[in-house]
Amino acid sequence: PGKKVLIVYAHQEPKSFNGSLLKIAVEELTKQGCSVTVSDLYAMQFEPRATRNDIVGPLHNSEAFNYGVETWEAYKRGGLSKDLVEEQKKVQEADLLIFQFPLFWFNMPAILKGWMDRVLVQGFAYDLSKAYDGGLLQDKLSLFSFTTGGGQEMYSKESISGDIRYILWPMQHGIMHFCGVKVLEPHICYAPEHASEEKRKEMLTAWTQRLKTLWKEEPIDCSPEWYFK
Repeated sequence: PGKKVLIVYAHQEPKSFNGSLLKIAVEELTKQGCSVTVSDLYAMQFEPRATRNDIVGPLHNSEAFNYGVETWEAYKRGGLSKDLVEEQKKVQEADLLIFQFPLFWFNMPAILKGWMDRVLVQGFAYDLSKAYDGGLLQDKLSLFSFTTGGGQEMYSKESISGDIRYILWPMQHGIMHFCGVKVLEPHICYAPEHASEEKRKEMLTAWTQRLKTLWKEEPIDCSPEWYFK
């Protein structure tokens, strides 16, 4: 109870299966006494592109634009754009970050990737000497909850798509772990679009059940061995 959760949600349609998963998470976690904030990226018309507009005021080097350097310098002097500052504040306050999205091309949708690119800037989420276990967002948990187009059998090591963990490597290890965030077991709903009404209900029930004991879970191992074994 009293925990703070940020759900970063990337789906265009509230009536979608992702929309149902979001609704369940908000209801269940609120019922537990958590305070839940949702960043509904499509509804917010969140800008996914990392541009000069993310820096307020003069540039550190106006000769040649380097996004990483400029956002780092802007962060230090409080010169990031308002939308970024708002998202960073939500991240800073959260004990748990849940990312809810449909898998696109073995990856998160562009709008969510843009959120990662723009919000998790150097100085805020990591520093060159402070990454992975030393990342700046320690003491936070994260959970990737997503839907796939293909069935579970398509994402085994032997299948043409390969192990689902290969897909998770850049998200869980390359972004979250890099920033010091601990990672909970991903929550994957395989091919809800092709599932029966009954199977979909089962998937939603499983998510509700998992959320009830979420705070008792231990983070997964984020080493390469976990992903590639």
